[in-house]
Amino acid sequence: MLSKNQKNTSQIQMVSLDQLVPQDHLLRKIDKAVDFSFIYDLVEEKYSADTGRPSLDPVMLIKIPLIQYMYGIKSMRQTIKE
Repeated sequence: MLSKNQKNTSQIQMVSLDQLVPQDHLLRKIDKAVDFSFIYDLVEEKYSADTGRPSLDPVMLIKIPLIQYMYGIKSMRQTIKE
């Protein structure tokens, strides 16, 4: 059966994370209270500036397991989905 791609752009909607997460959410409070930028200083010498593949953000590599622990999420897929 031949099917054609029906381009329906009316379903595209721009959504901001700020709109999805309430202002008083626990993760917003943690983000305001904790300055995670110190992680960059800790790992800077471990990364090469000119060789290798682009890195993942080290702050995100700390925040994701923290979120998993806080919410009892065991899988990375579930964390991303939530």
